[in-house]
Amino acid sequence: MEPEQPIRVYNRAHPRLLEASPCLVGNKELEPVSTEPPSITRDEVAHLARLARLTVSENELDVFAGQLGDILNAVAKVSEVAGADIPPTSHALPLTNVFREDVVRPGLTQEQALSGAPKSEDGRFAVPRILGEEA
Repeated sequence: MEPEQPIRVYNRAHPRLLEASPCLVGNKELEPVSTEPPSITRDEVAHLARLARLTVSENELDVFAGQLGDILNAVAKVSEVAGADIPPTSHALPLTNVFREDVVRPGLTQEQALSGAPKSEDGRFAVPRILGEEA
């Protein structure tokens, strides 16, 4: 099997083209898992590839259409299991709040806060200048 050309990928964060390896597992090209017709068309895969700025060969369009179809079919099966009578945020185990209630408590006075400071000035913490800033 002769190696395919690398896939050219445009990185939007750093505007340059990157090269990625073609989709291979071992020495075999990836193939769709199921034999059912894919629920996504080649044109839709090509459109997604353009949006992602990926160069995809004609052969890869068929492969990716099958793989994405398998994924969409699996998601559809999962959504069939979720019944209308089950709220979206339900859990198998009951959830209890382990945190205490928020209670407003009085804080330190200005004098109490400044009492532990090595140096204070005009009711504020006095700290050394940083990086030669001017006052």
